[in-house]
Amino acid sequence: MEALYERLLRLQIRYVPRHIAVIQDGNRRFAKTHGMQNAEGHKLGADTTEKVLDWASELGIKYITLYAFSTENFRRETDELDALFSLFKEKFRAVMADERVHRNKIRVQMIGDRSLLPADLLQTVKEAEETTREYTGYYVNIALAYGGRNEIVHAARSILREVKDGLLTAGDIDADLVEGHLNRGMHIPPVDLIVRTGNDCRTSNFLPWLANGHESAVYFCAPYWPSFRKIDLLRAMRVYDQRMRLKERLQNRNAE
Repeated sequence: MEALYERLLRLQIRYVPRHIAVIQDGNRRFAKTHGMQNAEGHKLGADTTEKVLDWASELGIKYITLYAFSTENFRRETDELDALFSLFKEKFRAVMADERVHRNKIRVQMIGDRSLLPADLLQTVKEAEETTREYTGYYVNIALAYGGRNEIVHAARSILREVKDGLLTAGDIDADLVEGHLNRGMHIPPVDLIVRTGNDCRTSNFLPWLANGHESAVYFCAPYWPSFRKIDLLRAMRVYDQRMRLKERLQNRNAE
C-alpha cells in the first residue's frame, strides 16, 4: 500500500523544487522514545539522511541543504558533541569512497562557521569537498556550526573589509553582492522548500536570506528524523507544487 501511495503522490506533483532545505529534527527524542542513547538516535538519523539523498536524486531535486548542527548545538554535553563530531567525520569520509557520489557527480559542500569546528573534522570536510569539487550533477550542502544570523554577520564583516581595502564602495552593495558573500563562492540558489521534521513548527534561523528572503514554501511534519519516509518527502513536494500552481493561476488571471 505504501508503494502505491508513493506513486499516487508522485503523479500529483508537476513542479519539482530545485532546492530543498531540511531541518533534521528529532534524533534525540526518537532515541528517548525507544529507550536508546542519544548517539544511537543520531546514527539512525544519519542513515535516514543517506536514504533522503537517494530519494532526492531519484526525484530530480538538484540541490539539498541539510541542517546537521547549529551554533546553538555547541551547548550540548561534551560526550554527545564528541559522538556527533565522530559521526560527521565518518560520513564525510564515506563520501569520498561512495560510488553513488562519483556516478551521480554529487558535489558536497559545507556551510557554516568553520572556525568553530574541531581541526580533525574540518580537515575531513575539506578533503570531501576537494574530492567532489568538479562535480555538477547534484549539490549536497551540509550545514555545520551554522546559524543564519551568524552567517549574515560574517558576510557583513567581509563586505566591510573590502570597502576598507578600497575594493568596494558603499554604492556597490546590493542584494546580489550580499548573497555572493553569504555563499562564499559556492553556487547555492534560493531555497524553494524548507522541510522540518519532529512536529516543531519553526524554521530555527535556517537560511534566512536564501529561504525566508525568497518566500520559500515550508512543510512541517510530525515524524522524528529517523522515521522520515519517502512519503513524507513527497508530501512536502506536494506543498511546493500547490504553491507553484497557485502562482501560475494568479499570473494567468493577471495576464487576462
